[in-house]
Amino acid sequence: MIRYLIAPLVKEDALHELFASTWPIYQPAPFAPMLAHSLTYICAYRQDNLVGFVNVAWNGRSHAFILDTTVHGKFQRQGIGRELVQQAIRVAKMRGMAWLHVDFEPHLRPFYRSCGFEHTEAGLMQL
Repeated sequence: MIRYLIAPLVKEDALHELFASTWPIYQPAPFAPMLAHSLTYICAYRQDNLVGFVNVAWNGRSHAFILDTTVHGKFQRQGIGRELVQQAIRVAKMRGMAWLHVDFEPHLRPFYRSCGFEHTEAGLMQL
């Protein structure tokens, strides 16, 4: 059974472990500054183990952004990522957001479409 918690106190080492297990080029950096400025974030737990995470950043007004949707490899393809995103959508609506954006790599298009996102054109510049 998976529990979804909105903005819980989450341990840095648990986040580092989750990201390291999922992102091949993960470089550890402090999460606390990011989380302190987020609109919200949602964590998925199996028992006491962090198995999923999504961050919702925002512009301080009406635009929010899905970032870092992450599910531990052992728990992927079980609907956890979709539920994390659905919870993020629900909280963003409750907090008055008018727009919710997400950027993703092409292979994730089916996933985000299944979550209700439409394809749009966007610009990107690596700095």
